[in-house]
Amino acid sequence: MPDPVLGQRAAETLEEVRQKKPLIHNITNFVVMNYTANALLACGASPVMAHAAEEVAEMVAFAGALVLNIGTLSTSWVDAMLTAGRKANELDIPIILDPVGSGATRLRTESARRLMDELSIRVIRGNASEVLSLAQEGSRTKGVDSIHRVEEAEAAAMTLARELRTTLAITGPVDVITDGRRVWRVLNGHELMGYVTGTGCTATALIGAFLSVETDPVAAAAGGLAYFGLAGEQAAVSASGPGSFQMALLDALYRMDKDALSRGARIASARNL
Repeated sequence: MPDPVLGQRAAETLEEVRQKKPLIHNITNFVVMNYTANALLACGASPVMAHAAEEVAEMVAFAGALVLNIGTLSTSWVDAMLTAGRKANELDIPIILDPVGSGATRLRTESARRLMDELSIRVIRGNASEVLSLAQEGSRTKGVDSIHRVEEAEAAAMTLARELRTTLAITGPVDVITDGRRVWRVLNGHELMGYVTGTGCTATALIGAFLSVETDPVAAAAGGLAYFGLAGEQAAVSASGPGSFQMALLDALYRMDKDALSRGARIASARNL
């Protein structure tokens, strides 16, 4: 059952984002830059899309969080991510990683693993196959093909979160967030979100905004996903298809207030071990 206390916490985090207007530094993919920047503005944050190796260390020093997304990948972009990430770690600025397509090609999988190996990453957000592909050789985590139930995905994610020493946010029909000890679920969302490119990347960016003001990465990830999922539910009411839904989603993110998120967030604590 959703916990109203967790919904209230998400609502308070959104309110703090809007009061502080943190700068969120994104090194992200070409496909989603415009939309994720607009979503961050609707949330109340201030986005910057800077990926030139010559400026990323300087830019990230002003940020409240750093979002790394490997969707349109190149070796030079990975180098820029590492430069920005090292500076963020030095300044204790939280990093969130979106390992887009990890597991599909060697470049993507090895790049994601390199970022994890060389940086301290607070949250990793992806779908089940992307996240579970990050398990190293010898990991006790099951392969995604062997997972059929939410409970199995949770058990695999808990094991992997402990091995990677980070918080994992696995998104799907039910979102699962775990730091290896706690497991929270987010039940907000709408099926039309799967018909618009970049919704996963946008969710990652919004978690970055929440992470910039919320010290608990599990709460930040759950709150950001509940906020985005609830906005999707609201947008679907007036949308006639994916095109109108995409625009309605931005409007819903902008209109969402503290009370609406507190009432509508469906965040449940599944385990606390």
